Amino acid sequence: MRRRRERVQFRLDPGDVKDLPECEIAAILRGADDLIMQGGRAMLTKVLKGSRNKKVLALGLDQSPVYGYYSSLSQDEVLARIDWAISSGYLGIEREGRLPVLVYTEDGWAIERETYAHELLRGFDRLLAQGPPYDMGYLKDRNRGLIWRFLDLIEESGNPGYIPLLEAWAEIDYQKVRKRINAVIRSLDTQR
Repeated sequence: MRRRRERVQFRLDPGDVKDLPECEIAAILRGADDLIMQGGRAMLTKVLKGSRNKKVLALGLDQSPVYGYYSSLSQDEVLARIDWAISSGYLGIEREGRLPVLVYTEDGWAIERETYAHELLRGFDRLLAQGPPYDMGYLKDRNRGLIWRFLDLIEESGNPGYIPLLEAWAEIDYQKVRKRINAVIRSLDTQR
Protein backbone atom coordinates (compact mmCIF):
# COMPACT_ATOMS: atom_id res chain seq x y z
CA MET A 1 0.00 0.00 0.00
CA ARG A 2 1.28 3.44 -0.97
CA ARG A 3 1.81 6.00 1.77
CA ARG A 4 -0.11 9.20 1.30
CA ARG A 5 2.18 12.21 1.26
CA GLU A 6 0.95 15.25 3.08
CA ARG A 7 0.59 18.61 1.41
CA VAL A 8 3.31 21.12 2.13
CA GLN A 9 1.84 23.75 4.43
CA PHE A 10 2.76 27.44 4.42
CA ARG A 11 1.75 30.63 6.15
CA LEU A 12 2.08 34.07 4.59
CA ASP A 13 3.87 36.58 6.80
CA PRO A 14 4.53 40.02 5.29
CA GLY A 15 5.95 41.11 8.66
CA ASP A 16 6.47 44.86 8.83
CA VAL A 17 6.04 45.35 5.06
CA LYS A 18 3.04 47.63 4.62
CA ASP A 19 3.65 48.78 1.06
CA LEU A 20 6.19 48.38 -1.74
CA PRO A 21 7.17 50.79 -4.52
CA GLU A 22 6.12 49.85 -8.05
CA CYS A 23 9.70 48.99 -9.04
CA GLU A 24 9.92 46.37 -6.28
CA ILE A 25 6.54 44.88 -7.17
CA ALA A 26 7.67 44.66 -10.81
CA ALA A 27 10.95 43.00 -9.75
CA ILE A 28 9.14 40.38 -7.66
CA LEU A 29 6.76 39.64 -10.52
CA ARG A 30 9.63 39.45 -13.02
CA GLY A 31 11.49 37.03 -10.78
CA ALA A 32 8.38 34.88 -10.48
CA ASP A 33 8.04 34.53 -14.26
CA ASP A 34 10.30 31.47 -14.56
CA LEU A 35 8.64 29.87 -11.54
CA ILE A 36 4.96 30.19 -12.44
CA MET A 37 3.26 26.80 -11.83
CA GLN A 38 6.71 25.29 -11.18
CA GLY A 39 8.19 26.87 -8.07
CA GLY A 40 7.20 28.55 -4.88
CA ARG A 41 8.04 31.28 -2.44
CA ALA A 42 11.29 29.71 -1.23
CA MET A 43 12.74 29.43 -4.73
CA LEU A 44 11.67 32.98 -5.61
CA THR A 45 13.37 34.17 -2.42
CA LYS A 46 16.60 32.49 -3.55
CA VAL A 47 16.40 34.11 -7.00
CA LEU A 48 15.75 37.60 -5.66
CA LYS A 49 18.41 37.17 -2.96
CA GLY A 50 20.97 35.99 -5.54
CA SER A 51 21.56 32.58 -4.00
CA ARG A 52 24.20 30.27 -5.48
CA ASN A 53 22.02 27.29 -4.53
CA LYS A 54 22.63 24.24 -6.76
CA LYS A 55 19.01 24.04 -7.89
CA VAL A 56 18.88 27.76 -8.74
CA LEU A 57 21.99 27.37 -10.88
CA ALA A 58 20.89 24.06 -12.44
CA LEU A 59 17.59 25.60 -13.54
CA GLY A 60 19.35 28.67 -14.95
CA LEU A 61 17.44 30.96 -12.61
CA ASP A 62 20.62 32.96 -12.09
CA GLN A 63 19.98 34.31 -15.61
CA SER A 64 16.85 36.13 -14.46
CA PRO A 65 17.12 39.90 -15.02
CA VAL A 66 16.23 40.38 -11.32
CA TYR A 67 18.59 37.73 -9.91
CA GLY A 68 20.14 39.28 -6.81
CA TYR A 69 17.75 42.26 -6.82
CA TYR A 70 17.47 42.02 -3.02
CA SER A 71 21.06 40.88 -2.38
CA SER A 72 21.45 43.37 0.47
CA LEU A 73 18.43 42.00 2.38
CA SER A 74 18.14 38.90 4.53
CA GLN A 75 16.15 35.93 3.22
CA ASP A 76 13.42 36.65 5.79
CA GLU A 77 13.15 40.25 4.55
CA VAL A 78 12.90 39.06 0.92
CA LEU A 79 10.28 36.45 1.83
CA ALA A 80 8.25 39.10 3.67
CA ARG A 81 8.15 41.19 0.48
CA ILE A 82 7.06 38.19 -1.57
CA ASP A 83 4.36 37.39 1.01
CA TRP A 84 3.21 41.02 0.82
CA ALA A 85 2.94 40.70 -2.99
CA ILE A 86 0.83 37.56 -2.54
CA SER A 87 -1.34 39.10 0.21
CA SER A 88 -1.82 42.22 -1.92
CA GLY A 89 -3.13 40.23 -4.89
CA TYR A 90 -0.19 40.43 -7.33
CA LEU A 91 0.68 36.74 -7.05
CA GLY A 92 -1.37 33.74 -6.03
CA ILE A 93 -0.63 30.25 -4.85
CA GLU A 94 -2.11 27.07 -6.30
CA ARG A 95 -1.39 23.44 -5.55
CA GLU A 96 0.65 21.33 -7.95
CA GLY A 97 0.24 17.95 -6.35
CA ARG A 98 1.26 18.43 -2.75
CA LEU A 99 3.34 21.56 -3.39
CA PRO A 100 2.20 25.20 -3.36
CA VAL A 101 3.36 26.99 -6.52
CA LEU A 102 3.19 30.59 -7.66
CA VAL A 103 0.70 31.90 -10.21
CA TYR A 104 0.01 35.37 -11.53
CA THR A 105 -3.19 37.12 -10.61
CA GLU A 106 -4.84 39.26 -13.26
CA ASP A 107 -3.31 42.41 -11.73
CA GLY A 108 0.09 40.81 -11.40
CA TRP A 109 0.11 39.55 -14.99
CA ALA A 110 -0.84 43.02 -16.27
CA ILE A 111 2.25 44.48 -14.58
CA GLU A 112 4.51 41.61 -15.67
CA ARG A 113 3.28 41.77 -19.26
CA GLU A 114 4.18 45.46 -19.42
CA THR A 115 7.58 44.91 -17.77
CA TYR A 116 8.42 41.98 -20.04
CA ALA A 117 7.25 43.78 -23.21
CA HIS A 118 9.60 46.68 -22.44
CA GLU A 119 12.39 44.19 -21.77
CA LEU A 120 11.78 42.61 -25.18
CA LEU A 121 11.91 46.05 -26.80
CA ARG A 122 15.31 46.71 -25.22
CA GLY A 123 16.35 43.31 -26.61
CA PHE A 124 15.35 44.50 -30.10
CA ASP A 125 17.67 47.48 -29.66
CA ARG A 126 20.53 45.13 -28.74
CA LEU A 127 19.81 42.93 -31.79
CA LEU A 128 19.89 45.96 -34.07
CA ALA A 129 23.24 46.99 -32.62
CA GLN A 130 24.65 43.49 -33.28
CA GLY A 131 23.36 43.39 -36.84
CA PRO A 132 22.09 40.50 -38.98
CA PRO A 133 21.44 37.64 -39.19
CA TYR A 134 18.58 37.87 -36.74
CA ASP A 135 17.47 34.71 -34.92
CA MET A 136 13.92 35.46 -33.83
CA GLY A 137 13.02 31.97 -32.63
CA TYR A 138 13.01 33.16 -29.02
CA LEU A 139 9.74 35.03 -29.69
CA LYS A 140 7.80 32.05 -31.00
CA ASP A 141 5.30 30.35 -28.68
CA ARG A 142 5.24 33.22 -26.18
CA ASN A 143 2.07 34.34 -24.45
CA ARG A 144 -0.13 36.00 -27.08
CA GLY A 145 -1.10 38.92 -24.82
CA LEU A 146 2.58 39.64 -24.22
CA ILE A 147 3.33 39.51 -27.95
CA TRP A 148 0.43 41.85 -28.79
CA ARG A 149 1.67 44.35 -26.17
CA PHE A 150 5.23 44.06 -27.47
CA LEU A 151 4.05 44.74 -31.03
CA ASP A 152 2.05 47.72 -29.76
CA LEU A 153 5.23 49.12 -28.18
CA ILE A 154 7.15 48.66 -31.42
CA GLU A 155 4.41 50.45 -33.34
CA GLU A 156 4.20 53.24 -30.75
CA SER A 157 7.97 53.75 -31.04
CA GLY A 158 7.56 54.84 -34.67
CA ASN A 159 11.06 53.47 -35.32
CA PRO A 160 11.36 52.09 -38.89
CA GLY A 161 14.74 50.64 -37.88
CA TYR A 162 12.82 47.72 -36.35
CA ILE A 163 11.46 46.62 -39.75
CA PRO A 164 14.32 44.15 -40.54
CA LEU A 165 13.75 42.45 -37.17
CA LEU A 166 10.01 42.31 -37.76
CA GLU A 167 10.52 40.83 -41.23
CA ALA A 168 12.82 38.14 -39.83
CA TRP A 169 10.29 37.42 -37.08
CA ALA A 170 7.38 37.19 -39.54
CA GLU A 171 9.22 34.44 -41.42
CA ILE A 172 9.08 32.04 -38.46
CA ASP A 173 5.90 32.78 -36.52
CA TYR A 174 2.26 31.71 -36.81
CA GLN A 175 -0.22 33.26 -39.24
CA LYS A 176 -2.08 35.39 -36.68
CA VAL A 177 1.18 36.80 -35.35
CA ARG A 178 2.52 37.35 -38.90
CA LYS A 179 -0.62 39.30 -39.74
CA ARG A 180 -0.10 41.64 -36.78
CA ILE A 181 3.65 41.94 -37.51
CA ASN A 182 2.90 42.92 -41.10
CA ALA A 183 0.44 45.58 -39.89
CA VAL A 184 3.17 47.02 -37.63
CA ILE A 185 5.64 46.95 -40.54
CA ARG A 186 3.18 48.90 -42.72
CA SER A 187 2.67 51.41 -39.91
CA LEU A 188 6.42 51.90 -39.39
CA ASP A 189 7.01 52.05 -43.14
CA THR A 190 4.97 55.25 -43.28
CA GLN A 191 7.46 56.78 -40.80
CA ARG A 192 10.37 56.49 -43.30
